[in-house]
Amino acid sequence: MVTTSPVRSDTPTTPPPPRRRSVLERTAGFAQRHRWTALLLWVAVLLAVWTGASALGDAYRDDFSLPGTETQQALQTMQKHGSAQAGDSLEIVLHDRHGLNGPGTRGAVTEMLAEVAHLPQVAQVRSPYQDRQAVSKDGTIGYATVVLRGKSEDMAKADTQRIYDTARTARADGLDVQLGGDAARKLGEAQGGAAEGIGMLAALVILGLMFGTVIAAGLPVITAVFAVSSTLGVIILLSHVFTIASYTPYIMMLVGLGVGIDYALLIFARYRAELVRGASPEDAGRRALDLAGRTVFFAGCTVIVALLGLVALGLGSLQGTAVAVALTVLVTMIASLTLLPALLALFGKRFARQFTAKAARRTAKGRPVEGGARWRAWAGLVQRRPLVSLVLAVAALGALAAPALDLRLGFADAGNDPAKTTSRKAYDLLADGFGPGFNGPLVVVAEGAGRAGTALTQRLNGTPGIAAATAPIPARDNKAFTVIAFPTTSPQDARTTELVHTLRDGVLPELGRQTGAHYLVGGSTTAVIDYADTVSRRMPLFIAIVVGLSLLILVMVFRSVLVPLKAALLNLLSIGAALGAMTLVFQKGMFGLEPGPIEAYLPIMIFAIVFGLSMDYEIFLVSRIREEWTRTKDASLAIREGLAHTGSVVLAAGAIMVAVFGAFILGGDRMLQQFGFGMAVAVFVDAVVIRCLIVPAALQLMGRRAWWLPSGLDRALPKLDLEHHGRP
Repeated sequence: MVTTSPVRSDTPTTPPPPRRRSVLERTAGFAQRHRWTALLLWVAVLLAVWTGASALGDAYRDDFSLPGTETQQALQTMQKHGSAQAGDSLEIVLHDRHGLNGPGTRGAVTEMLAEVAHLPQVAQVRSPYQDRQAVSKDGTIGYATVVLRGKSEDMAKADTQRIYDTARTARADGLDVQLGGDAARKLGEAQGGAAEGIGMLAALVILGLMFGTVIAAGLPVITAVFAVSSTLGVIILLSHVFTIASYTPYIMMLVGLGVGIDYALLIFARYRAELVRGASPEDAGRRALDLAGRTVFFAGCTVIVALLGLVALGLGSLQGTAVAVALTVLVTMIASLTLLPALLALFGKRFARQFTAKAARRTAKGRPVEGGARWRAWAGLVQRRPLVSLVLAVAALGALAAPALDLRLGFADAGNDPAKTTSRKAYDLLADGFGPGFNGPLVVVAEGAGRAGTALTQRLNGTPGIAAATAPIPARDNKAFTVIAFPTTSPQDARTTELVHTLRDGVLPELGRQTGAHYLVGGSTTAVIDYADTVSRRMPLFIAIVVGLSLLILVMVFRSVLVPLKAALLNLLSIGAALGAMTLVFQKGMFGLEPGPIEAYLPIMIFAIVFGLSMDYEIFLVSRIREEWTRTKDASLAIREGLAHTGSVVLAAGAIMVAVFGAFILGGDRMLQQFGFGMAVAVFVDAVVIRCLIVPAALQLMGRRAWWLPSGLDRALPKLDLEHHGRP
């Protein structure tokens, strides 16, 4: 009988080599070991930046010029020939129900205009008593034109205030004096602060309900505030070097607070899950940074790439805004990966006690430690009827996006300002006295001698859509003439845009062939039209670049073809729904708002930011689903477990974003209202409808095919593995 000897249990074995820690793990470990150093560095950076910013102040400039457009060419022609119309202007609007020609009224107005003429930044003042066209037919409304030495966007608010205060000295019983023009609109700008406070308070409440402790709720907010405050100080310094628009700080705070809290929440939620599984605070911090930190890193990079794509469009001060917001996202991402681990190390033992005690209570009640039972039930419900869920949800979002096909781009003017501001009062008085088109005159330049100017006035007065045209105003060298034409429609009316294109494409080229002169149409109204046309023309290329780069990143991350395609299409759907909702509310006037165009740069700004944020939720949710798929190879189970572990976090992150963005709707600035509303709708649709309904339904229909990637492409693409360490 042959026997075999058992293998000795003490046979020497070779231990497996230690796993090499990722960069994010090492970063978290460093921040944990040197927690006080990390905190002091952030505080030092914040103090240093704001010391410089406070000393220098800001130098924001709104620049909507577009080199090569006809508006810019008209301005350059006027500057070349020394035309007084090369500078922007303000209107001192006068209203006296008894008439402006009374001896007391005329004397007070004349004296006041003489004082205005000697103020800084004033090149010329034209009195209404020298131009009968500057007084309404009934003689009760008139205006004096104050020609500035430069552009309205370069005009300091203090200089405009000085002109306004001087003009108001003529006020008397029965005589009202208001100041109109682009520079005058700055006098009525609302100060920020309230919206940010409301948004952060709402975020704290949501985080408190989610984590159950005040300290845990405060850490994501503290991280976001540090990042946004530091970046804002840097942007104030950079405004002295680069052209950065005056509205940039508000968009920075809007995006920075939302993104900063969002990124910190994703990391903190994974940190809590690791603590509940029994990991030490140090190990939990490293694993959270290694897994959720990768989601934050790739999502942040997507937003930054999309925003930097705006720079290539060459859209004036929007370039500075895009860089500023991209820098904000970068700093918030860095804060989430360095400052947050240091804060977690300070409170790690406290969190370990609190979260493990709560998990023990759940176990005692017979409930799962990590929760998610409701999300599993919801996923199961969607999986039973995936096609119905998908079709209904897509149809609803498609219906919401449909109004965006009628989207009209432009800029808000004084007619959209609050009723109590002087710019709005001046706008309404001019419209009452001279017609709706008076607030958006067209500046038509004729370059050439002879009959060029006279023929231009005659042709414009005979053109349908023009109420009146002034006599030609010669430039200093008499080689160019300027004619001011007043449309019959308001600046924001679509018929005004049609009129400008008619003049440029038909009327003026024909006149030029007859007279041998060169004609250009410029002015503030055409600047808006040129800007909107340029955005519309360049937007398809921008979308193609952003979507293409995002698809490439997702293919590398998920090693799949269908999942990235699904993500790109759904992201476009959520953005379309946001633009459709903006069109209904702000362009069509739903809910009683005054109708007007959508700010020309907002659609591409919203697209860039929302597309990146959508990738944030996509990577966070689908990477967890893929993690379960890799572990079980059961597609349906992976969807349920992935949603169970991430659904509440995605919903909470979306709610925080909606609260932060939605708070800006409460402000008085129309641009910020549109931006906040559009972002809030996009995030709500993405977090609630797409991630929690459409994605599970779509992945269920795809089944195992969702994770298919051609072998040749798999070998060619670099691997960006989000979950290679998995769970312990």
